[in-house]
Order: sequence, then C-alpha cells, then structure tokens
Amino acid sequence: MTFCRDLGSGRTKLRVFTVCTIATLLTTSVAAAATISNRGDKEIKLTITEGSSRKDEVLPPGKVIDGVCRKGCIIRLNDSSKDEYELEGSESVSVEEGFLYYDQPDNRVAPRPGSGSGTGDQK
Repeated sequence: MTFCRDLGSGRTKLRVFTVCTIATLLTTSVAAAATISNRGDKEIKLTITEGSSRKDEVLPPGKVIDGVCRKGCIIRLNDSSKDEYELEGSESVSVEEGFLYYDQPDNRVAPRPGSGSGTGDQK
C-alpha cells in the first residue's frame, strides 16, 4: 500500500512540474516580444516584417502594440525605406516625430550636462 501512495504522489509531482514548465515557457515567449508605442500626435503606419510574414498596422497617437517581433523583425515607418529599424524581439520602443526610440535604459554612461563625451556618471 505504501508503494501505491508513493507512486501517486510521484505522478502528481510530475504533473505539477510539467504545468510549471509549460507556464514558464509561455511567460518567456511573451516577455521576449517587442512593445511599440506612439508618443507623437499623428498616427503612424507600421510595416512589420517577421521572416516571410509581413503585416501593416496603424498606430494612433498614445496607443501601444504589444507582442510583436517575437523572433526579431524589421519595422518600417510610414512606408519609407529610409525609416527601417531592426528589432531583436525584446525591446520596448516608441515612435515620435518619425523616429524610433528605445524606451528601456541601457548600461551606457550618460554624458555630463554640457559635455560632448561619454565619460560622465553611470546611469
């Protein structure tokens, strides 16, 4: 009888482990997707190319698109071949006045006010 109880608890542990593993993988894939927001006052047309897939989106002012570029992509702004940006899939970016900006802080050194060099204080 003890053997049967141990076997049942082992199956339960395996099920719990499997569910936790699947949940972790799903969470990781969502976290790896890019977020694009429009901080300007005009709507922006985005062309998102992921591999062989191409999708057009219109991003109104103040709106955000989540979950794009899971495996990396190329973003084109307003059908301009000069305004193409390559994303890896984990960035948080904003579009403002026709330019794409990274929202996430990086570990670079911020220059001191009035200085043209990058030898300022660490962020």
